[in-house]
Amino acid sequence: MELQHVNVKLLLKEDEGTDLKPLIPVFHGWIQKQGGEELLLDVADYRHVYAGPGVILIGHEANYSVDNTGSRLGVRYNRKAALEGSNQDRLKQATVAALTACRRFESDPSLNSKFVFNGQEIEISINDRLLAPNKPETREAIQPELAALLSKLFAGGEYSVSYRESPRDVFSVSVKSSGTFSAEELLRNLSS
Repeated sequence: MELQHVNVKLLLKEDEGTDLKPLIPVFHGWIQKQGGEELLLDVADYRHVYAGPGVILIGHEANYSVDNTGSRLGVRYNRKAALEGSNQDRLKQATVAALTACRRFESDPSLNSKFVFNGQEIEISINDRLLAPNKPETREAIQPELAALLSKLFAGGEYSVSYRESPRDVFSVSVKSSGTFSAEELLRNLSS
């Protein structure tokens, strides 16, 4: 099974009154600087949608957002364009992109440390129902790839995995580490 359209969401420390509005100028700054390998194009504001997509930085290859889907605030990387390499390469690329974005939010002084990774919870999904339908066969096929990524990501530490059950949902895995890690530590773990 070839995995494409990998999404990674890093859940943030919850703050009841977290306002996403400060992200809009931050994302516009990312567009102006165009510092990465992806072409960044526009910003969409969906803050008005309950438990929705939040604020999205739209790119040619991928979108970045801080969303509240599932009523859980998080930094999401949504890969749209096909990517060469192995499944492990694509899973790692999306995870590194999400962690790097989160790291940028954490270090941006204009955000006053409002968008900080909670240190334990990550959601990984494949946003392609044709390539990866949400059924047991997909879980079995992807499990070794996920195990390899997560073992490296959490430096061999323990973690739990749960799956969405409904075939109407995209294939999605919720992962919770038994330990707490910073985004910076996870990036280091993946680079070693």
